[in-house]
Amino acid sequence: MSSNLKSGFESSESGMFKSDTLAKHGLFKGMHKGMTISSTLLVLLFVLFTGTNTELAGSLFGTIRTWIEVTFGWYYMVTIVFLIVMCAFVVFSRFGSVRLGDDDSRPDFSNFAWFSMLFSAGIGIGILFFGVAEPIFYFDNSGAFGYPNNPYADLAGAGTMGYDRAVDALRVTFFHWGFHGWAVYVVVGMSLAYFAYRKKLPLALRSSLYPFIGDRIYGPIGHAVDIFGVLGCVFGVATSLGLGVSQMSVGLERLIGVDSGLTTQLVLIVIISIISILSALSGVGKGIRIISQWNIIISLVVVAFFLFGGPTSWLVGIFMDSLGDYLVNFVPMGLWFPEDEGPAKWQNGWTVFYWGWWLAWAPFVGLFIARISRGRTMREFVIGVLLVPTVIIFVWLGIFGGTALYQELAADSGVGTAGIIDLVNAWNLPAALFASSDGIFGDGTVGWLVSAMMVFLLMSWFVTSSDSGTLVLTTILSLGNEEPPKAFRIFWGVVIGFVAAALLVAGGLSALQTANIAAALPLSFIIIIMTLGVLKSLLTEPKTPVESKT
Repeated sequence: MSSNLKSGFESSESGMFKSDTLAKHGLFKGMHKGMTISSTLLVLLFVLFTGTNTELAGSLFGTIRTWIEVTFGWYYMVTIVFLIVMCAFVVFSRFGSVRLGDDDSRPDFSNFAWFSMLFSAGIGIGILFFGVAEPIFYFDNSGAFGYPNNPYADLAGAGTMGYDRAVDALRVTFFHWGFHGWAVYVVVGMSLAYFAYRKKLPLALRSSLYPFIGDRIYGPIGHAVDIFGVLGCVFGVATSLGLGVSQMSVGLERLIGVDSGLTTQLVLIVIISIISILSALSGVGKGIRIISQWNIIISLVVVAFFLFGGPTSWLVGIFMDSLGDYLVNFVPMGLWFPEDEGPAKWQNGWTVFYWGWWLAWAPFVGLFIARISRGRTMREFVIGVLLVPTVIIFVWLGIFGGTALYQELAADSGVGTAGIIDLVNAWNLPAALFASSDGIFGDGTVGWLVSAMMVFLLMSWFVTSSDSGTLVLTTILSLGNEEPPKAFRIFWGVVIGFVAAALLVAGGLSALQTANIAAALPLSFIIIIMTLGVLKSLLTEPKTPVESKT
């Protein structure tokens, strides 16, 4: 078996992609014509159906998602734990020294540039959108949504809104944004980078199937897997853009008084799409890298404002308490299967939702992470991707979420009366972040400056998600070409903006988001196959001379 696998890989080393399957001339030059046309038509049909039948689409996708969460919630939980175990296996096994490339290859990017792109593409606007709202939701104990706000806190005896419940609120937030989610990105990115740079197969989802189906990855099975990845990328980025502009428009209304309605949001989509396309045209080494690094710099400045402008010592204290609590409990939290109806509904609505979201985004983010990680060892890759963005996220959530928690704890009219809980219960999440900022800096010059930087981060983080998404899907459709035709980078950048704008106007964004989460189920099967494929291939890796002597 192993000799056949090895010879199969060697026969594929003539190029990074099957150039004979790409169009040589005409409109689709440099792209796989069939997949490009199929993907475009499927996107168009989906938008037409969702945009013209918003209620039906929302009901249909909502029913499917609910059925998946109730039926396969346990499966999502077990799958994510399996991927964490896979990460640990790579780090502590001899395979950790295997390079994602030839044995003498070295990383294309500096550690700072690499970490910046990991963070910007992997998270984007998510922690700005939920960084305040999510801890506040878990801190509340009103059960306003028909189930407990935080069953972990309730089980720990922290049912009253106080410091202990605030610690538990951050712990659960860390859980949803921490090791479990990033393990998904690690395994997908590692598999794609391994097959692309070490085994010389296309930088596309299909390549991870090579150990099982060989050269048939260049046939209908491979096309179907890659098209599914393209659709997930388009709809995932478009959903984030459509939802993200709502928070940007709220920020702009505070800054310059512009109306935060539909017109402003559509203008923002156009502006962001243009910037994203220009960045994607410049490639990973220029636009995406530069914007990602500026994201980190501005983020550090904003974090410093919140940390030193707010209750500094209190924030440090609750961060350390929450982090310690998370590190002690993240394993049992990942294996908790509640029997009572209320906690079960909470888990389906939050944890299973998050696991589905991470799984749905994994092909897009994983492929981009693979694209920027050539030359690193597998151990370096796993540790870097799993730990560094997670630590940054924890610090961000601890400071922003902690600030909002402090404001609710220390409210003049009593605990829970600062107004942020009310915004979250009204599901006005875009305003929660700015309300917390106002609680520290007010509406003066400093407050205006901090709000301006947060609006900039909302835009720049989405730009890095969008431009990397455009580069990823055009890479897939060109069968692994890392410099896909620029005309199609423009085309797909426009498509993403069009999908977001069309569904925003039609009111179909929530349906699209629900459909994206539902798509995580079939994607999870692909991710498991990818994991088994890279394991099977690693077993054929020769031992190093040092290991052979032992």
